[in-house]
Amino acid sequence: MIRIGLDIGGTFTDVVLEDGKGRLTAKVLTRPDAPEEGAMEALERVLAEAGRSPGDVTLLVHGTTLATNALIERKGAVTALITTEGFRDTLEIGTEGRPDQYDINIVKPTPLVPRRLRLTVPERLTAAGDVLLPLEEAAIDAWVPKLEAAGVESVAIGFIHAYANGDHERRARDRLAKHLPDLFVSLSCEVSPEFREYERISTTAANAYVRPLMARYLTRFEDRLKEAGVTAPLLLMLSSGGLTSVDTAARFPIRLVESGPAGGAIFAATVAGANAADKVVSFDMGGTTAKIALVDEATPHTARTFEVARVYRFKKGSGLPVRVPVIEMVEIGAGGGSIARVDDLKRLTVGPDSAGAMPGPVAYGRGGTDPTVTDANVVTGHIDPADFAGGRMPLDGAAAKAAFQTRIGERLTVSAEAAAFGVLEVVGETMAAAARVHAIESGVQLGNRTLIAFGGAAPLQACQMADKLGIDRVIVPASAGVGSAVGFLRAPVAFEVVRTRYQRLATLEPIIVNDTLSDMEAEARAAVKAATGDASDIAVTRKAYARYVGQGHEIAYVLPNRPITDEDRTGLRETFDSAYEALYGRAIGALVDVELVSFVVTASGPTPMTPDVPAPTGTGSGERTRQVIDTAAQAPVDVDAMAGGRPLDHMEAYAQSKLA
Repeated sequence: MIRIGLDIGGTFTDVVLEDGKGRLTAKVLTRPDAPEEGAMEALERVLAEAGRSPGDVTLLVHGTTLATNALIERKGAVTALITTEGFRDTLEIGTEGRPDQYDINIVKPTPLVPRRLRLTVPERLTAAGDVLLPLEEAAIDAWVPKLEAAGVESVAIGFIHAYANGDHERRARDRLAKHLPDLFVSLSCEVSPEFREYERISTTAANAYVRPLMARYLTRFEDRLKEAGVTAPLLLMLSSGGLTSVDTAARFPIRLVESGPAGGAIFAATVAGANAADKVVSFDMGGTTAKIALVDEATPHTARTFEVARVYRFKKGSGLPVRVPVIEMVEIGAGGGSIARVDDLKRLTVGPDSAGAMPGPVAYGRGGTDPTVTDANVVTGHIDPADFAGGRMPLDGAAAKAAFQTRIGERLTVSAEAAAFGVLEVVGETMAAAARVHAIESGVQLGNRTLIAFGGAAPLQACQMADKLGIDRVIVPASAGVGSAVGFLRAPVAFEVVRTRYQRLATLEPIIVNDTLSDMEAEARAAVKAATGDASDIAVTRKAYARYVGQGHEIAYVLPNRPITDEDRTGLRETFDSAYEALYGRAIGALVDVELVSFVVTASGPTPMTPDVPAPTGTGSGERTRQVIDTAAQAPVDVDAMAGGRPLDHMEAYAQSKLA
């Protein structure tokens, strides 16, 4: 079997080929104008190196940042929102949450749908899903001319309490289809059938905003694959760490927003399991951002919500909430392409903006003039300009040094090497600080964990990060530079369904719970079967999100994988109390009832086997040394640049500089 993982990032496009005997990789610069063309270039390169033809490929797994970039850059479709009369401004009002409690000039994220395209119709449901006011379908018809005049390509429909009963939303969609059959329509009862009005409608609007773009991209990419002779199934990486079919991805593209980083977390979990590392910090640093995730018992931490397009970049609470399953991680504007500057107060700053693939760092020789983190690693000797990307992409070390001298060194009256060292210290502390905050918010310690570093830039900063976090074990796995693409090939085909169905344990109605879980399981199994064509080997897990009555947030705990009965009330209560005590240190006790708010069903296929990867072999011979700036001693040291007849990789060179 020839299995290929393909990751389109902000700077590089990575491809991994595995055939059960070994692994080949390729890395090319991403083409922002036509990402599928860069992907095809990388694919053709790795197939040629393997001596294989496109028709030999048996599976292709893909992750992309296209949906993320469309949301951040506001380059999605012209989108309208149809909602319940009286709730036109839900997207504008949001919640009382603020990224900065004391900033009186705070800027809130601009809704994806402008007010002129937020339309209302008479209808109303209760929280239980009962009809208070029937849907006035004529009101839907009345908005059709406005949609046509505005050139609307996609519509989000989000009615109040539609999570409990989606009938009105489906009828509205069918009514629109009679007039505008080519319109993309996203329903909140399908995209995010959970309570919390703002988050549900925000998620549906985001899905509608990127849906035409993603549907067209996936169609173009499938056509290019067919033209090249690739007939293998194409699966997409989800933010939750599972895989899905092209059809499901095109219908719910919002579930792909964190697909690349999710692949990296799966890769770290696989490495953790293979190295008996029970507690892990996953450190993924690419060309544009760094991602930090926590992995326990070879399983990444997960969450039900995250933010995109933050006004204050990387500041929690300043973005658009998206309520879909996701691997929990913190993202920092610190990558190899992050630009270094001296501000008006003569402070050295790094990022969050990146040089990206075009023009890229100064050393790439593609027109970049601002020094970056990659340039800093070139100047300090951590990257050998002649051996970058296996020698296929030589770098201009002299240009990188000159940029540091003129843009930073002269302003701070220091040498280019000292300026580059300062940049590495700033970016290292930025990432370490984010990791500390994430650990505190998750209630864990970092000192007893293993750091797994991957991505094009993370191995270069791994020892520095470990020093700052008090971690004494670092693992840099094989193929670290393309870790997310490798992770794609370790992920099972999986789909998660979440629905809000309010129940109290004291008055639990097993029939309602069992019917809900049964419907959810059927939906999840159908999504997995659509991606694999096989329904015989699907595992199902079930969870509930619950809280004590009067609380505002829920915790997850596992439900038995069988029908619920009246006799289960005691057991469910004990399970919840135990889960609550494990998280908060104590349970409230029997005086307060427990309310089940949402249910989760996940269906997944078998996890792919991990092939043995042969140790890398090099073509170098003889002895060679390279001068590297030791960031601890702040002085240059000579390190061996060859080991066993092969060039040292960047991490080994850095480690030797630490030991010298």
